[in-house]
Amino acid sequence: MTTYILGGGCFWCLDAVFRRLKGVTEIESGYAGGDDQPNYYRVATGTTKHAEVVKVTFDETVIPEATLLDIFFLIHDPTTLNRQGADVGPQYRSIMFYKDLAQENVFEVIRLETFYRAEDEHQDYFNKNPESGYCSIVIAPKVNKARKAYATWFKEE
Repeated sequence: MTTYILGGGCFWCLDAVFRRLKGVTEIESGYAGGDDQPNYYRVATGTTKHAEVVKVTFDETVIPEATLLDIFFLIHDPTTLNRQGADVGPQYRSIMFYKDLAQENVFEVIRLETFYRAEDEHQDYFNKNPESGYCSIVIAPKVNKARKAYATWFKEE
């Protein structure tokens, strides 16, 4: 099993796509990269230095690491500093935290000091709130884009 800590905008978007991939065994939304104890409302201010991230654990014999990272870059824009669509602030930056030397060499990343699990209401947000405007307008198109480009890797629904 391999675990990545990835940030690419709102953690709800990343959670929704990765949760649907074959070989992904665990998804956890959270915060990383900041100095003090985070919670959703403090991180949303953009002053805690945290990024909204997901911890993705997957079986690399089912979905290759390169494919998972290709999907990560497909569903967010790493060239927009501290912004993903309407979400603006350093908490929405594109980032990968490495846990060991093998991950450090994937691409430019920073060392993970601590991962903080987000509150329960943020776990599996898309599936729990399908009627939400944010889910239908922002998240669903990302899920559909990834499913179209990487249909082989998506679980049956």
